[in-house]
Amino acid sequence: MEPFVHLHVHTEYSLLDGANRIPDLVQAAVEDGHEAIAITDHGNLFGAMEFYKACTKAKVKPILGCEMYIAQKSRKQPHSRKDNPYTHLTLLARNATGWKNLHKLSSFGYLEGMHFRPRVDMELLAEYAEGITCLSGCLSGPVNRALRHDDPAGALAEAGRLQDIFGKDHFYLEIMRNGLDIQDRCTEGMVKMRDQVDAPLVATNDIHYLRHEDCHAQDAMLCIATG
Repeated sequence: MEPFVHLHVHTEYSLLDGANRIPDLVQAAVEDGHEAIAITDHGNLFGAMEFYKACTKAKVKPILGCEMYIAQKSRKQPHSRKDNPYTHLTLLARNATGWKNLHKLSSFGYLEGMHFRPRVDMELLAEYAEGITCLSGCLSGPVNRALRHDDPAGALAEAGRLQDIFGKDHFYLEIMRNGLDIQDRCTEGMVKMRDQVDAPLVATNDIHYLRHEDCHAQDAMLCIATG
C-alpha cells in the first residue's frame, strides 16, 4: 500500500465541529500504519502542544498546522457574507520559522480580525508566509469557491495569487473524495487547472471524526453549533 498522510485533520479543539480526541486520533494513526499526521484546527493552535506530545510518544511524526479563516477584503473590516466574506485555507508549518509564523497569524486573527471568527487576510499571509506550506482548502477555500460559482478564471486567479504568496514549491491544489457531487465537480476543475497553475494536487479528507460510526456524535455537535 502506498504511504498516505492525513494533512487536513480537525480535533476537539475545532470547537463544536471536530469530534476527535487527540489521544484516540493518534492511536488510530498508529493502528492504521500512518507514519505522520497533521493537525489543522479551525483558526487556532490550541491543541498543538497536546498533539505534538501524543505523536512524539507514539513515534508518529506530527505536522502542525491550522485551517485559517481568510477575510476576502480586510481582517479589520467586519465580516459580511456580501461585502467581506471569509474563505478557508489549510496551512502547514514546514519548519520552526513556519511554526512561529502560524503563531503570528493565529494571534493576529484573534487580536485584529475577530468578528464571528478569528480572521486574517492576504496582507498578513504575504507578511508571514515563510516556512508555511499552503493547501488550497476545502469547499470553502477561495479556489473551490470560485469553481462552485462556475468561475474557472476566478479560480485560476486565486490559485495564482496564493502561489505568488507562498512560492511555487509550497502551494498545492487540495482535492477530496467525500461523496459530495459538488466536491467531485470542484476536483474536476482542479485537475483541469493543474497544468495552467503548474501546481501539484494533494489528496486530503477534511477529517472531523474518527470512524464511520462516530458521525452521529459529530452531527449532534453541529446541531448545537448551528442552533
